[in-house]
Amino acid sequence: MNHIKLYLDKAYMSRLAKKPIVVPDKVSCSVTDEAIVVTGPKGELHIANNPLVNVAVTDTEVVLTVSDTEDQEQKAHWGLVASLIRNMIVGVTEGYEKKLEINGVGYRAAMKGSDLELVVGYSHPVLYKPQDGVTLEVEKNVITVTGIDKQKVGQAAAEIRQVRKPEPYKGKGIKYSDEVIRRKAGKVGKAAA
Repeated sequence: MNHIKLYLDKAYMSRLAKKPIVVPDKVSCSVTDEAIVVTGPKGELHIANNPLVNVAVTDTEVVLTVSDTEDQEQKAHWGLVASLIRNMIVGVTEGYEKKLEINGVGYRAAMKGSDLELVVGYSHPVLYKPQDGVTLEVEKNVITVTGIDKQKVGQAAAEIRQVRKPEPYKGKGIKYSDEVIRRKAGKVGKAAA
């Protein structure tokens, strides 16, 4: 039983949070009482400052510490804040992208201004309005969702997929480009006697 408790204690431990986060040349990071702000070539992102995690910023790195390394909640927040800061740095330098594929006869997508119009087997076209900071592009049957905020890009892609999730028999619907649909065999009719 003790080995399970030891494993769980190590599972909550964030090793990545202990390492300083390297800040690239064209990126600046600042901390106020309310927020952590990361600015780069593609834009600016910020998250609320977590009172359980101490953030120290130098020109080249961000160092995160917690007051009690044995407290499970503090360790969890430590890893979370480290991960969010890393994601913001990647977002303002490279950005994030998700691709979705539309499969099905007559299924298609088109841009109407900044909105996405989906024709996916309903009696009417479905109009999807993206959040601020998310850009949509359509090329043939592929929808590309791009932006600097990882959470917003993932949320937009999930909402678009939700309009018509892929079904397991013919694979019709909207799926992620790297998603594998587990297919099912359809009903087989009995041969006439």
